[in-house]
Amino acid sequence: MQRAVYVLAMGVFAMVTSEFVVAGLMPQMARGLDVGIPEIGYLITAYAVAMAVGGPILTLAVRRLRHQTALTTLFGVFLAGNVLAALASDYGVMMAARIVTGVAAQAFFGVAVSLCVQLVRPEIRGRAIAVVMNGLMLGTLLGLPLATLVGEHLGWRAAFWVITGMTVLVAPATVAGVPGTARAEGGGGIREEAVAFRRPRLWLAFSTSTLIIGATFAAFSYLNPVLTEVTGFATGTVPLLLIAYGAATVVGNTVVGRLADRHPVGVQVVGLTLNALFLAGFALLAHLAVPAVAMMLGIGLVGVTMNPAMATRVQRAGNAGPLVNSVHSSFITLGVIVGSSFGGLVIDSHGLRAPLWLGAGLAVLGLLTLLPDLFRGARPEGGPRSATDAAPRAAAPTPEACAVRS
Repeated sequence: MQRAVYVLAMGVFAMVTSEFVVAGLMPQMARGLDVGIPEIGYLITAYAVAMAVGGPILTLAVRRLRHQTALTTLFGVFLAGNVLAALASDYGVMMAARIVTGVAAQAFFGVAVSLCVQLVRPEIRGRAIAVVMNGLMLGTLLGLPLATLVGEHLGWRAAFWVITGMTVLVAPATVAGVPGTARAEGGGGIREEAVAFRRPRLWLAFSTSTLIIGATFAAFSYLNPVLTEVTGFATGTVPLLLIAYGAATVVGNTVVGRLADRHPVGVQVVGLTLNALFLAGFALLAHLAVPAVAMMLGIGLVGVTMNPAMATRVQRAGNAGPLVNSVHSSFITLGVIVGSSFGGLVIDSHGLRAPLWLGAGLAVLGLLTLLPDLFRGARPEGGPRSATDAAPRAAAPTPEACAVRS
């Protein structure tokens, strides 16, 4: 595994920390910007929409640049968005800052995944994606609590300055750590990448990813009120439980990364089946502390941790270019929007356990989208060669060194 794969994870960590920071500082930001909590919630929605819509557009803009130039550009846009957020004088400026940051983050995810699969042998691409996606898991485990802690003690603007400082440190390390000999597009032209979108299998893979993430975020978005109001944990205990959840995602992501290369569809079948069971079990046993925590940790193990298998399946159904990866990340983001928004709607009519049942239902729908690949034949997980497979790999120091997180 090349060093570049690990430094790309550092960039993902910084961007995921920025993505989640608003959720951890909603009351402080509401007071500072003189708006209500719902308005701060709209910042989260706007960030997600910017990722889903603007990310692929920015990916197209940088796709012909050299890797190092593309990454420098994306880090620059991301840095500008965080500085603007830290200096925001009113709600409108903050909204603009979050949109800019969301677009840059999504494009970075697409380019990073495309780049990492170019840097390693085809048989370990799933593991490489898992390494990059560990930046997402660690952002949940460490980045969010750190930003929240800083914001609570030094003010919400300080949290954005910390992310800015983190970006200043991570960006040059990431740019210096990747080879600059190939373009961000991975050697394929725009037509070669775009033709993949004509394949029904690719759209089916996109829909599976949306439902996997939607099922998980239907629960994750409302863990705090479920754990406090249904299970009965004290408010101060919830952050510790969320850290345990984050640790479970790191473990699950590592395991899935080891299996994703050989069994991307099989891994998703097992993951969705277990997630449906964990979500249903959580809904039934949420009033009991030990079973509730066990079910929550189970969701952490098999929820967003499906990312390496999801990405591998998408690349085999389409190609490994940054445009396909960025659009895939948009569908993952759509899953976040679906899970969190519909979860809120069912709470109003059916109570706090309802999002858990909703998540279980979405997981079952996800299993149905896998049936065509399961019935395809003896090797349902094989796919067309990607644009990246057909292109020469970036230069590597040794033959042995010489692949989108929703």
